[in-house]
Amino acid sequence: MTENSVSRWEDGEVPVPTRELIVDLDAIAANTAMLAERSGNAGLMAVVKADAYGHGLVPAARAAVSGGAQWLGVALLDEALALRDGGIEDPVLAWLVGPGESWTDALTRGIDLSVSDFWLLAEIAAAAQQAGRVARVHLKVDSGLGRSGSPVGDWPALVEAARKAELDGFIVVIGVWSHLAYADAPGHPTIDRQVAIFREAVRLAEHAGLEPEFRHLANSAATLTRPDTHFDLTRPGLAVYGLSPLRDAPAASLGLKPAMALQARLTLVKRVPAGQGVSYMHRYVTNRETTLGLVPLGYADGVPRDATNVGPIQVGGRRRTIAGVVCMDQFVVDLGDDPVAAGDVVSLFGSGRDGEPTAQDWADATGTISYEIVTRMGPRVRRRYVGGPSL
Repeated sequence: MTENSVSRWEDGEVPVPTRELIVDLDAIAANTAMLAERSGNAGLMAVVKADAYGHGLVPAARAAVSGGAQWLGVALLDEALALRDGGIEDPVLAWLVGPGESWTDALTRGIDLSVSDFWLLAEIAAAAQQAGRVARVHLKVDSGLGRSGSPVGDWPALVEAARKAELDGFIVVIGVWSHLAYADAPGHPTIDRQVAIFREAVRLAEHAGLEPEFRHLANSAATLTRPDTHFDLTRPGLAVYGLSPLRDAPAASLGLKPAMALQARLTLVKRVPAGQGVSYMHRYVTNRETTLGLVPLGYADGVPRDATNVGPIQVGGRRRTIAGVVCMDQFVVDLGDDPVAAGDVVSLFGSGRDGEPTAQDWADATGTISYEIVTRMGPRVRRRYVGGPSL
Protein backbone atom coordinates (compact mmCIF):
# COMPACT_ATOMS: atom_id res chain seq x y z
CA MET A 1 0.00 0.00 0.00
CA THR A 2 1.53 3.30 -1.08
CA GLU A 3 1.51 6.60 0.74
CA ASN A 4 -0.91 8.00 -1.83
CA SER A 5 -3.34 5.10 -1.48
CA VAL A 6 -4.18 4.46 2.16
CA SER A 7 -7.05 2.94 4.10
CA ARG A 8 -8.21 3.02 7.71
CA TRP A 9 -8.92 -0.71 7.55
CA GLU A 10 -6.50 -3.48 8.39
CA ASP A 11 -6.42 -6.81 6.59
CA GLY A 12 -9.37 -8.95 7.62
CA GLU A 13 -11.25 -6.10 9.30
CA VAL A 14 -14.86 -5.61 8.17
CA PRO A 15 -15.64 -1.94 7.51
CA VAL A 16 -18.97 -0.27 8.15
CA PRO A 17 -21.14 0.42 5.06
CA THR A 18 -19.73 2.74 2.43
CA ARG A 19 -23.06 4.56 2.31
CA GLU A 20 -25.63 4.73 5.08
CA LEU A 21 -28.79 6.56 6.00
CA ILE A 22 -29.27 6.72 9.77
CA VAL A 23 -32.79 7.37 11.08
CA ASP A 24 -33.27 8.34 14.72
CA LEU A 25 -36.68 6.99 15.71
CA ASP A 26 -36.44 8.58 19.15
CA ALA A 27 -36.18 11.96 17.43
CA ILE A 28 -39.39 11.25 15.49
CA ALA A 29 -41.16 10.28 18.70
CA ALA A 30 -39.89 13.38 20.52
CA ASN A 31 -40.86 15.71 17.67
CA THR A 32 -44.33 14.15 17.59
CA ALA A 33 -44.73 14.56 21.34
CA MET A 34 -43.78 18.24 21.12
CA LEU A 35 -46.20 18.80 18.22
CA ALA A 36 -48.96 17.01 20.11
CA GLU A 37 -48.40 19.35 23.03
CA ARG A 38 -48.48 22.36 20.71
CA SER A 39 -51.75 21.06 19.24
CA GLY A 40 -53.54 21.83 22.50
CA ASN A 41 -56.88 20.06 22.76
CA ALA A 42 -56.70 18.82 19.17
CA GLY A 43 -55.51 15.34 18.30
CA LEU A 44 -52.59 14.77 15.94
CA MET A 45 -52.33 13.01 12.60
CA ALA A 46 -48.70 12.29 11.70
CA VAL A 47 -48.22 12.42 7.94
CA VAL A 48 -46.13 9.44 6.84
CA LYS A 49 -46.61 9.59 3.07
CA ALA A 50 -43.70 9.12 0.66
CA ASP A 51 -42.08 6.45 2.83
CA ALA A 52 -42.43 8.78 5.81
CA TYR A 53 -40.59 11.54 3.94
CA GLY A 54 -37.84 9.05 3.16
CA HIS A 55 -37.42 7.91 6.78
CA GLY A 56 -39.12 4.52 6.40
CA LEU A 57 -42.90 4.15 6.42
CA VAL A 58 -43.54 1.52 9.09
CA PRO A 59 -40.67 2.30 11.52
CA ALA A 60 -41.42 6.03 11.40
CA ALA A 61 -45.16 5.47 11.81
CA ARG A 62 -44.56 3.34 14.89
CA ALA A 63 -42.27 6.01 16.32
CA ALA A 64 -44.85 8.74 15.67
CA VAL A 65 -47.57 6.69 17.37
CA SER A 66 -45.29 6.11 20.35
CA GLY A 67 -44.84 9.89 20.51
CA GLY A 68 -48.58 10.52 20.73
CA ALA A 69 -49.98 10.51 17.19
CA GLN A 70 -53.56 9.17 17.20
CA TRP A 71 -53.84 9.14 13.41
CA LEU A 72 -51.57 8.52 10.43
CA GLY A 73 -51.95 10.26 7.08
CA VAL A 74 -50.77 9.01 3.70
CA ALA A 75 -51.25 10.06 0.11
CA LEU A 76 -51.73 6.68 -1.57
CA LEU A 77 -53.98 3.77 -0.71
CA ASP A 78 -51.01 1.44 -1.24
CA GLU A 79 -49.20 3.30 1.55
CA ALA A 80 -52.16 2.79 3.88
CA LEU A 81 -52.27 -0.91 3.05
CA ALA A 82 -48.52 -1.17 3.71
CA LEU A 83 -49.12 0.24 7.20
CA ARG A 84 -51.73 -2.43 7.81
CA ASP A 85 -49.36 -5.09 6.46
CA GLY A 86 -46.79 -3.78 8.93
CA GLY A 87 -49.14 -4.49 11.81
CA ILE A 88 -50.23 -0.90 12.43
CA GLU A 89 -53.94 -0.71 13.28
CA ASP A 90 -54.22 2.97 14.22
CA PRO A 91 -56.61 5.17 12.20
CA VAL A 92 -55.24 5.95 8.74
CA LEU A 93 -56.45 8.44 6.16
CA ALA A 94 -55.50 8.09 2.46
CA TRP A 95 -56.23 11.14 0.35
CA LEU A 96 -54.82 10.79 -3.15
CA VAL A 97 -57.12 8.12 -4.56
CA GLY A 98 -58.38 7.63 -8.10
CA PRO A 99 -60.81 5.62 -10.18
CA GLY A 100 -60.76 1.86 -9.79
CA GLU A 101 -58.78 1.72 -6.56
CA SER A 102 -58.87 -1.38 -4.33
CA TRP A 103 -61.88 -0.11 -2.44
CA THR A 104 -62.68 -3.51 -0.95
CA ASP A 105 -59.20 -3.66 0.60
CA ALA A 106 -59.66 -0.16 2.00
CA LEU A 107 -63.07 -1.00 3.43
CA THR A 108 -62.14 -4.35 4.96
CA ARG A 109 -58.93 -3.02 6.46
CA GLY A 110 -60.44 0.05 8.07
CA ILE A 111 -58.84 2.79 6.00
CA ASP A 112 -60.47 6.21 5.84
CA LEU A 113 -60.72 7.82 2.40
CA SER A 114 -60.74 11.43 1.27
CA VAL A 115 -63.51 12.52 -1.11
CA SER A 116 -63.36 15.67 -3.24
CA ASP A 117 -65.80 14.93 -6.07
CA PHE A 118 -69.14 13.34 -6.88
CA TRP A 119 -67.76 10.47 -8.98
CA LEU A 120 -65.49 9.41 -6.13
CA LEU A 121 -68.27 9.53 -3.58
CA ALA A 122 -70.45 7.41 -5.88
CA GLU A 123 -67.68 4.88 -6.56
CA ILE A 124 -66.84 4.43 -2.88
CA ALA A 125 -70.52 4.19 -1.93
CA ALA A 126 -71.12 1.55 -4.61
CA ALA A 127 -68.13 -0.47 -3.41
CA ALA A 128 -69.39 -0.24 0.17
CA GLN A 129 -72.84 -1.43 -0.85
CA GLN A 130 -71.37 -4.38 -2.75
CA ALA A 131 -69.07 -5.31 0.14
CA GLY A 132 -71.76 -4.89 2.76
CA ARG A 133 -69.67 -2.36 4.64
CA VAL A 134 -69.82 1.30 5.58
CA ALA A 135 -67.08 3.48 4.12
CA ARG A 136 -65.45 6.09 6.37
CA VAL A 137 -64.81 9.28 4.39
CA HIS A 138 -63.39 12.74 4.95
CA LEU A 139 -64.84 15.36 2.63
CA LYS A 140 -62.24 17.81 1.37
CA VAL A 141 -62.99 21.37 0.35
CA ASP A 142 -60.60 23.51 -1.70
CA SER A 143 -60.32 26.51 0.61
CA GLY A 144 -57.77 28.26 -1.58
CA LEU A 145 -54.80 26.04 -2.43
CA GLY A 146 -56.24 25.31 -5.88
CA ARG A 147 -55.14 21.69 -5.82
CA SER A 148 -57.37 18.82 -4.62
CA GLY A 149 -60.64 19.40 -2.83
CA SER A 150 -64.13 20.28 -3.93
CA PRO A 151 -64.56 23.76 -5.43
CA VAL A 152 -66.50 26.01 -3.09
CA GLY A 153 -69.28 26.29 -5.67
CA ASP A 154 -69.79 22.51 -5.74
CA TRP A 155 -69.51 22.03 -1.99
CA PRO A 156 -73.21 22.39 -1.04
CA ALA A 157 -74.20 19.75 -3.58
CA LEU A 158 -71.37 17.45 -2.50
CA VAL A 159 -72.34 17.54 1.16
CA GLU A 160 -75.97 16.90 0.22
CA ALA A 161 -74.89 13.88 -1.83
CA ALA A 162 -72.76 12.67 1.07
CA ARG A 163 -75.67 13.02 3.46
CA LYS A 164 -77.88 10.96 1.14
CA ALA A 165 -75.21 8.24 0.99
CA GLU A 166 -75.08 8.30 4.78
CA LEU A 167 -78.84 7.86 5.02
CA ASP A 168 -78.62 4.98 2.54
CA GLY A 169 -76.15 3.33 4.92
CA PHE A 170 -73.17 3.25 2.54
CA ILE A 171 -70.84 5.86 4.07
CA VAL A 172 -70.24 7.81 7.23
CA VAL A 173 -68.60 11.24 7.06
CA ILE A 174 -65.90 11.14 9.70
CA GLY A 175 -64.18 14.39 8.80
CA VAL A 176 -64.13 17.62 6.84
CA TRP A 177 -60.74 18.92 5.89
CA SER A 178 -58.64 21.22 3.70
CA HIS A 179 -55.00 22.24 3.18
CA LEU A 180 -53.24 25.57 3.59
CA ALA A 181 -51.28 27.26 0.81
CA TYR A 182 -49.09 29.70 2.74
CA ALA A 183 -48.74 28.49 6.31
CA ASP A 184 -44.92 28.79 6.15
CA ALA A 185 -45.55 32.55 6.33
CA PRO A 186 -47.80 32.69 9.42
CA GLY A 187 -49.06 36.24 8.83
CA HIS A 188 -49.95 35.78 5.17
CA PRO A 189 -53.50 37.00 4.41
CA THR A 190 -54.41 33.81 2.56
CA ILE A 191 -54.43 31.92 5.86
CA ASP A 192 -57.25 34.00 7.35
CA ARG A 193 -59.21 33.69 4.09
CA GLN A 194 -58.78 29.93 4.04
CA VAL A 195 -59.81 29.61 7.68
CA ALA A 196 -62.98 31.59 6.97
CA ILE A 197 -63.81 29.48 3.90
CA PHE A 198 -63.16 26.30 5.86
CA ARG A 199 -65.42 27.37 8.72
CA GLU A 200 -68.20 28.10 6.24
CA ALA A 201 -67.69 24.72 4.57
CA VAL A 202 -68.06 23.01 7.95
CA ARG A 203 -71.21 25.02 8.65
CA LEU A 204 -72.73 23.97 5.32
CA ALA A 205 -71.85 20.34 5.99
CA GLU A 206 -73.53 20.45 9.38
CA HIS A 207 -76.52 22.27 7.90
CA ALA A 208 -76.89 19.36 5.46
CA GLY A 209 -77.15 17.01 8.43
CA LEU A 210 -73.56 15.74 8.56
CA GLU A 211 -71.85 15.41 11.93
CA PRO A 212 -68.11 15.16 11.22
CA GLU A 213 -66.11 14.17 14.28
CA PHE A 214 -62.89 15.65 12.94
CA ARG A 215 -62.24 18.99 11.29
CA HIS A 216 -58.62 19.30 10.20
CA LEU A 217 -56.69 22.03 8.42
CA ALA A 218 -53.32 22.66 10.13
CA ASN A 219 -50.08 21.40 8.55
CA SER A 220 -46.68 21.51 10.32
CA ALA A 221 -46.27 25.27 10.12
CA ALA A 222 -49.81 26.01 11.26
CA THR A 223 -49.53 23.48 14.08
CA LEU A 224 -46.60 25.50 15.42
CA THR A 225 -47.82 29.03 14.72
CA ARG A 226 -51.60 29.23 14.17
CA PRO A 227 -53.70 27.75 17.00
CA ASP A 228 -56.81 29.06 15.25
CA THR A 229 -56.30 26.38 12.59
CA HIS A 230 -56.06 23.41 14.95
CA PHE A 231 -59.77 22.53 15.17
CA ASP A 232 -60.10 18.84 16.14
CA LEU A 233 -56.95 17.41 14.55
CA THR A 234 -53.60 18.80 13.42
CA ARG A 235 -51.80 17.22 10.50
CA PRO A 236 -48.01 17.82 10.71
CA GLY A 237 -45.65 16.16 8.26
CA LEU A 238 -42.21 17.74 7.83
CA ALA A 239 -41.90 18.77 11.47
CA VAL A 240 -42.43 15.18 12.62
CA TYR A 241 -39.03 14.46 11.08
CA GLY A 242 -37.36 17.40 12.76
CA LEU A 243 -37.18 19.77 9.81
CA SER A 244 -38.39 23.35 9.97
CA PRO A 245 -41.57 24.18 8.06
CA LEU A 246 -41.01 27.92 8.50
CA ARG A 247 -39.00 30.06 6.14
CA ASP A 248 -36.86 31.89 8.63
CA ALA A 249 -36.82 29.61 11.67
CA PRO A 250 -34.12 26.94 12.10
CA ALA A 251 -35.34 23.58 13.35
CA ALA A 252 -33.56 23.94 16.70
CA SER A 253 -35.31 27.23 17.41
CA LEU A 254 -38.63 25.39 17.12
CA GLY A 255 -37.60 22.56 19.40
CA LEU A 256 -37.25 20.10 16.51
CA LYS A 257 -34.57 17.46 16.16
CA PRO A 258 -33.72 16.25 12.62
CA ALA A 259 -34.16 12.50 12.45
CA MET A 260 -32.12 11.67 9.34
CA ALA A 261 -28.36 11.63 8.76
CA LEU A 262 -26.64 10.64 5.52
CA GLN A 263 -23.06 9.40 5.67
CA ALA A 264 -20.59 7.66 3.42
CA ARG A 265 -16.97 6.56 3.58
CA LEU A 266 -14.24 7.67 1.24
CA THR A 267 -13.46 4.83 -1.15
CA LEU A 268 -10.41 6.42 -2.77
CA VAL A 269 -7.92 9.11 -1.78
CA LYS A 270 -5.19 10.37 -4.13
CA ARG A 271 -2.82 13.27 -4.66
CA VAL A 272 -3.17 15.19 -7.89
CA PRO A 273 -1.26 18.15 -9.36
CA ALA A 274 -2.42 21.69 -9.93
CA GLY A 275 -4.54 22.02 -13.05
CA GLN A 276 -6.23 18.63 -12.67
CA GLY A 277 -9.75 18.63 -14.09
CA VAL A 278 -12.26 16.85 -11.89
CA SER A 279 -15.29 14.82 -13.01
CA TYR A 280 -17.26 15.24 -16.23
CA MET A 281 -16.71 18.39 -18.27
CA HIS A 282 -13.97 19.49 -15.83
CA ARG A 283 -16.27 21.98 -14.14
CA TYR A 284 -13.79 21.97 -11.28
CA VAL A 285 -10.03 22.32 -11.78
CA THR A 286 -7.52 22.14 -8.95
CA ASN A 287 -5.54 25.33 -8.38
CA ARG A 288 -2.63 23.61 -6.59
CA GLU A 289 -1.41 20.15 -5.68
CA THR A 290 -4.10 18.64 -3.53
CA THR A 291 -5.81 15.50 -2.28
CA LEU A 292 -9.01 14.31 -3.92
CA GLY A 293 -11.43 11.96 -2.17
CA LEU A 294 -14.06 9.81 -3.85
CA VAL A 295 -17.49 9.53 -2.19
CA PRO A 296 -19.67 6.60 -3.34
CA LEU A 297 -22.96 8.48 -3.58
CA GLY A 298 -24.49 10.02 -6.68
CA TYR A 299 -27.72 11.15 -8.21
CA ALA A 300 -28.93 7.52 -8.44
CA ASP A 301 -28.81 7.58 -4.63
CA GLY A 302 -30.57 10.91 -4.26
CA VAL A 303 -27.67 13.38 -4.24
CA PRO A 304 -28.91 16.23 -6.44
CA ARG A 305 -26.90 16.81 -9.60
CA ASP A 306 -27.51 20.47 -8.83
CA ALA A 307 -25.08 19.98 -5.93
CA THR A 308 -22.24 20.19 -8.46
CA ASN A 309 -19.60 22.52 -6.97
CA VAL A 310 -21.99 23.66 -4.21
CA GLY A 311 -23.05 20.64 -2.13
CA PRO A 312 -21.82 21.00 1.49
CA ILE A 313 -20.20 18.05 3.26
CA GLN A 314 -18.07 17.43 6.33
CA VAL A 315 -14.89 15.34 6.39
CA GLY A 316 -12.66 15.05 9.45
CA GLY A 317 -14.64 17.70 11.29
CA ARG A 318 -14.15 20.25 8.51
CA ARG A 319 -16.71 21.59 6.05
CA ARG A 320 -15.95 21.01 2.40
CA THR A 321 -17.82 21.43 -0.88
CA ILE A 322 -18.37 18.93 -3.66
CA ALA A 323 -15.75 19.37 -6.38
CA GLY A 324 -17.05 18.97 -9.91
CA VAL A 325 -20.10 17.32 -11.39
CA VAL A 326 -22.15 14.91 -9.29
CA CYS A 327 -22.20 11.60 -11.18
CA MET A 328 -24.68 8.74 -11.07
CA ASP A 329 -22.80 6.78 -8.41
CA GLN A 330 -20.17 9.10 -6.97
CA PHE A 331 -18.78 12.56 -6.48
CA VAL A 332 -15.40 14.03 -5.62
CA VAL A 333 -14.26 16.32 -2.82
CA ASP A 334 -11.10 18.42 -2.75
CA LEU A 335 -9.50 17.75 0.65
CA GLY A 336 -6.46 19.96 0.33
CA ASP A 337 -3.64 18.71 2.53
CA ASP A 338 -5.84 17.17 5.22
CA PRO A 339 -4.59 13.81 6.57
CA VAL A 340 -7.35 11.60 5.14
CA ALA A 341 -7.63 7.97 4.09
CA ALA A 342 -10.06 5.59 2.46
CA GLY A 343 -12.66 4.67 5.06
CA ASP A 344 -12.91 8.12 6.60
CA VAL A 345 -16.47 9.25 7.25
CA VAL A 346 -18.10 11.85 5.03
CA SER A 347 -21.20 13.50 6.51
CA LEU A 348 -23.54 14.89 3.91
CA PHE A 349 -26.21 16.04 6.32
CA GLY A 350 -27.54 15.39 9.78
CA SER A 351 -28.75 17.26 12.84
CA GLY A 352 -25.99 19.87 12.62
CA ARG A 353 -25.07 19.42 16.28
CA ASP A 354 -21.52 18.37 15.39
CA GLY A 355 -21.04 20.99 12.73
CA GLU A 356 -22.18 18.82 9.84
CA PRO A 357 -24.48 20.29 7.18
CA THR A 358 -28.24 19.90 7.59
CA ALA A 359 -30.87 18.99 5.03
CA GLN A 360 -31.79 22.67 5.00
CA ASP A 361 -28.19 23.57 4.16
CA TRP A 362 -28.44 21.24 1.19
CA ALA A 363 -31.76 22.73 0.16
CA ASP A 364 -30.31 26.24 0.32
CA ALA A 365 -27.24 25.22 -1.68
CA THR A 366 -29.21 23.53 -4.45
CA GLY A 367 -32.19 25.86 -4.67
CA THR A 368 -34.87 23.52 -3.38
CA ILE A 369 -36.64 22.63 -0.11
CA SER A 370 -35.64 20.25 2.66
CA TYR A 371 -38.62 18.02 1.82
CA GLU A 372 -36.99 17.11 -1.48
CA ILE A 373 -33.58 16.41 0.05
CA VAL A 374 -34.84 13.80 2.52
CA THR A 375 -37.45 12.16 0.31
CA ARG A 376 -35.16 11.50 -2.65
CA MET A 377 -32.74 9.06 -1.00
CA GLY A 378 -32.52 5.92 -3.15
CA PRO A 379 -32.79 2.22 -2.24
CA ARG A 380 -29.05 1.56 -2.71
CA VAL A 381 -28.36 3.52 0.47
CA ARG A 382 -28.54 1.19 3.45
CA ARG A 383 -30.97 2.29 6.16
CA ARG A 384 -30.05 1.92 9.83
CA TYR A 385 -32.55 2.69 12.56
CA VAL A 386 -31.57 3.78 16.03
CA GLY A 387 -33.85 4.13 19.04
CA GLY A 388 -37.56 3.68 18.68
CA PRO A 389 -40.30 1.84 20.52
CA SER A 390 -39.86 -1.77 21.61
CA LEU A 391 -42.44 -3.67 19.58
